Amino acid sequence: MSTTAIIPVETQEEAQVETAVASIISPVEIVRIAWEGVVRNKVRSLLTMLGVIIGVAAVIIMIAISAGTEATIAEQIEGLGSNLVFIQSSFGRGGGPGAQGNSSPTLVYDDVDIVASVGGVAATTVDQTTVQTVKAGDVTLTDVSLMGTTLGFPSVRGVEVANGRFFNETELERSAKVVVLGPGLAEQLFGEENPIGQSITVGTNKLAVIGVMAEKGIVGNTDFDSLMYVPITLVFDKFLPTMFRQFAGDNVRIIYVQIEEGADMDMVIQQIQLKLAASKDVSVDELPFTMQTQQDIIDTQGATTEAFRNLLAWVAGVSLLVGGIGIMNIMLVSVTERTREIGIRQSVGATPNDIRLQFLTEALMLSLVGGLIGVAIGVGGSFIFGSTSDMRTVIVPSSIGLAFGSAAAVGIFFGFFPANKAAQLDPIEALRHE
Repeated sequence: MSTTAIIPVETQEEAQVETAVASIISPVEIVRIAWEGVVRNKVRSLLTMLGVIIGVAAVIIMIAISAGTEATIAEQIEGLGSNLVFIQSSFGRGGGPGAQGNSSPTLVYDDVDIVASVGGVAATTVDQTTVQTVKAGDVTLTDVSLMGTTLGFPSVRGVEVANGRFFNETELERSAKVVVLGPGLAEQLFGEENPIGQSITVGTNKLAVIGVMAEKGIVGNTDFDSLMYVPITLVFDKFLPTMFRQFAGDNVRIIYVQIEEGADMDMVIQQIQLKLAASKDVSVDELPFTMQTQQDIIDTQGATTEAFRNLLAWVAGVSLLVGGIGIMNIMLVSVTERTREIGIRQSVGATPNDIRLQFLTEALMLSLVGGLIGVAIGVGGSFIFGSTSDMRTVIVPSSIGLAFGSAAAVGIFFGFFPANKAAQLDPIEALRHE
């Protein structure tokens, strides 16, 4: 009589049975098994998550760049001064310098006094800029910007005199040969020496230095620290080419108007338009001038950056879509590979909802892990991009939630089809699968 030795060996099928039985115990076990499924094939899981990672990181970085651009523009516009209105000639309607012989009115220097007489106007200023060669002792600088302006410039443009004084009304009326230097220019010309009371030669004119401005830096494309400030009447008389003066006269490009705090800005603008129209003997509708507030300009720039941001969002969205398709493909492969495991789970009592939930959890976990990695890369990438490039970045907290939420939605949407396919497998056919 022969005996047969039975050696207990844990086969792969037995392991699948243990896994299947354990997996229907609780949702916690389902999450654990889903995580094991993700880490079981690390390289495949990482490649699957790559599209989600790129998409999430792209959303955060692109929104950070867009927000940084908007913040920079807003700061530059606000740096021009506070509570301002800009009156500018609309050259396309016939106004502007060089429009002699055209019946359309233009902005001229005398309009500054008209605007200043309107109730609610705190201060006004205008400027006319040329480029000159400057000499001080043995120092010669070329292509230095000379700004002719008015008494209201410091108040309207938010700058202060650090040393000495600004020119006064008498000096403005008499086209006095006085100059106020930007701090950077003063250092270039005089070094550590006090420039007040000394003279510089601008072009062929000798000007007395009466003040040095406080530091303001670069606003927009203008470096205020490298400017020279003189009465605008002096620029008209001494620094404009004869032919330009003959054709353009005392035309100006922009009048800056500072509105009093608490005043109704719309009402003040309307009164300015009425007074300018009366002085030009035209109707308000015929005035070829545009009047914008700082907020108008910020809103206009914001609309431009918003369009750019939307374009970038679509690009990032495509990456998320590709990542979602990758998750769906891998999950379909996983369903095929684990068909026998699905059959065993069904045979020990797992319902279609249990099967659906397991595979949906795995898809969701892939997208969430990819989303977390993408958030880390996006935040880090935004900091690195902002510190190594000329573009400013501002991380928007809501973009992190948006990107991570989108990743979760991608996992649920693209994971549902494979999960539903697994749930609909016939138990007998699944157990026959090799």
